[in-house]
Amino acid sequence: MGTIVATLGRRHLPRGWSDLGRQLLIWFGFAILYQLARGLANHLSTPSKAFQNGYHVLDIETRVANRLYELTFQQFVDQRHLLETAVSWTYWNSEFTVVGLTILWVYLRRHEAFTSFRNSILLANLIGLFGYVFMPTAPPRLLGVGFVDEHRDGIVSLAANPYAAMPSLHAADALIVGVVLFTVCRRWWAKAFWAAWPAWVWFVVMATGNHFWLDCMAGILVALLAMSVVYNARIRRAVAARLA
Repeated sequence: MGTIVATLGRRHLPRGWSDLGRQLLIWFGFAILYQLARGLANHLSTPSKAFQNGYHVLDIETRVANRLYELTFQQFVDQRHLLETAVSWTYWNSEFTVVGLTILWVYLRRHEAFTSFRNSILLANLIGLFGYVFMPTAPPRLLGVGFVDEHRDGIVSLAANPYAAMPSLHAADALIVGVVLFTVCRRWWAKAFWAAWPAWVWFVVMATGNHFWLDCMAGILVALLAMSVVYNARIRRAVAARLA
C-alpha cells in the first residue's frame, strides 16, 4: 500500500507528498491564523467606529456619483431568481472554494506559477488584515440605507468580522485569480471565463450589499500592490540567477 501511495505521488504530484503536505500546512495554517486575527480585530474595534467609517464611505460615494449604484445592482438582481441564485453562490464560494481549488489546480497542473500565485494571495490578505485593524468599516447592508441583509453567520461568527468591508478582499482575490488563471490556461474559453471573473465578483459583492465600489477599488489596489511586490521579486531573482 505504501509503495502504491509513493508511486502515485511521484506520478501526479510535482514534488511528492511531502511538499504537498508542506503547502497544505502553509495554506491552512495561514487561513486559521488569519481568521482568528480577523475576529480579534473585530473585538478590538468598536462598532461605532466601524459605522462611522462606513457612513464616511457612503458620503464620499454619494458626493462623487450622486447615487448608490450598489443599491441599483441589488434591486436588479432581486427581480431575477436565476441571477439571484448565481450571485449568492458566487459570494459564498468565490473566496475559500474558488481560491482554494484554483491554487490546488495551479499547484498540480501549472506548478511553475504556483509559488507566486500563492504568495500574492497571502500578501493581499495580510495587507487587507491591516486595513481591518486600523480602519474597521461596516458594509452597506448594515448601514440602514435600503439594502436587504440576508446574512446569517452561523458557526463562523466566532472568527468572523462583520466590519471588514474596506478593502474588499473578495475583489482583491478575484483579480489575482483572474489574472493568473488567464495567464496559465491554454484554451480560449477558459481564458475568457477567467478574464471576466474579477468583474463578475465585483458586481456580486456590490449586489449583495457587502461592499461599496470604493471598497472594491481599494481591494483592486491591494491586489495590484501584492502582485507587484511578489512578481518584481521573482523577476529580480531570475535576473540575478542569469547574471551569476
